[in-house]
Amino acid sequence: MLNRIWVAFVLVGFVAALVQTVQGDLDIFSRLLTGLFDTAKSGFEIALGLAGVMSLWLGVMKIGEKGGLIQLFGRLVAPFFRRVFPDIPPGHPASGSIVMNFSANLLGLDNAATPLGLKAMQELQEINPRKDTASNPMIMFLVLNTAGITLIPTSVIAIRQSMAVQQGLTHFNAADIFLPTLLSTFISFCAGLVAVAAWQRINLLSAPMLAFFAGFGLLMGALYAWLAPLPPTEMAQMIGLLGSGIIVSLIVLFVGVAAWRGVDVYESFVEGAKEGFGVAVQIIPYLIAMLVAISIFRTSGCMGYLIDGIRHVVVALGINADFVPALPVGLMKTLSGSGARGLMVDVMTTYGVDSFQGRLAAIIQGSTETTFYVLAVYFGSVNITRTRYAVACGLIADFVGLIGAIIVGYLFYHGG
Repeated sequence: MLNRIWVAFVLVGFVAALVQTVQGDLDIFSRLLTGLFDTAKSGFEIALGLAGVMSLWLGVMKIGEKGGLIQLFGRLVAPFFRRVFPDIPPGHPASGSIVMNFSANLLGLDNAATPLGLKAMQELQEINPRKDTASNPMIMFLVLNTAGITLIPTSVIAIRQSMAVQQGLTHFNAADIFLPTLLSTFISFCAGLVAVAAWQRINLLSAPMLAFFAGFGLLMGALYAWLAPLPPTEMAQMIGLLGSGIIVSLIVLFVGVAAWRGVDVYESFVEGAKEGFGVAVQIIPYLIAMLVAISIFRTSGCMGYLIDGIRHVVVALGINADFVPALPVGLMKTLSGSGARGLMVDVMTTYGVDSFQGRLAAIIQGSTETTFYVLAVYFGSVNITRTRYAVACGLIADFVGLIGAIIVGYLFYHGG
């Protein structure tokens, strides 16, 4: 599937560039070539920059593994994981790594989530009978990762606050998208879970699953009751304290418990860090391959053509089209996180950070994930070339999440 998508991005972008050349745009191929070089460089720099973070987190994870805490985390969520990941053996360290990855994503800690997710993929590869083909647990993990719940969209809140100051808005609550974003990302998560469960014939109507959703609902309510009354500045401080405090506390807990159990903590960290560096280097060709294809599709203007077509269809159907200016954020987020961030800023600049379009763009940005980036990096880290239905389920989660974000945006912010 990834091969077909990659080829389609390149060929469609090239044809679009040819059409624009015939129409008189003689610089289009120059822009395409510049975009290719820039994204290739960017892909290398991303992977190289990830090496340090990977070394840190896989070193910490190795300490947690040898100290026994990773296995403990896995046992704590065993009832839920037995339903969602029936092919993972009981007590396998992959369960603990998946829990850690989900926890980091939940708190919006992307730098921590990626290396933890790559560690989980390595451990899932150990129990994969076909080393070049994505296993059922891998697909479930990746789809839930790309559709993962984000409690607090920290970066989006910070951008909105900064732009509100530039636009001269006073008493602007940049964190007012907190609950809509949470609801939107929960919709995406459920869609991904149901899609993969249907494909793998997993029964979700069980006590552990219902308990999970009930517990998450209570957690959402408690967080909203705590954070909603706070001023934006204080809310941002508490969000930062919550996320960073939990991660640092876990590192200290891993080190303390491992030392108490007589583990050589330093050597364990170095052993894990070596693995992290190797994984980061292995990612480079897969990441660059995906980024350059996306660059051709984006630079050739195909994304703009797609949006114009959607606008005409929406208007022809008699549907309110106020959401269309924010739609490129969701479509681009599937391909490129930085590209979607730029589109979000553009919408906020054009329509205002406090407009319906500006708020909807922020909700979409905070509740969607870079599906193709995640699939390319995670599968590339373990040399998976046959992805089966992972892309299809990931795109289903993205599509449902995008529709959900639009509906939630209308319910919260649209007066008509």
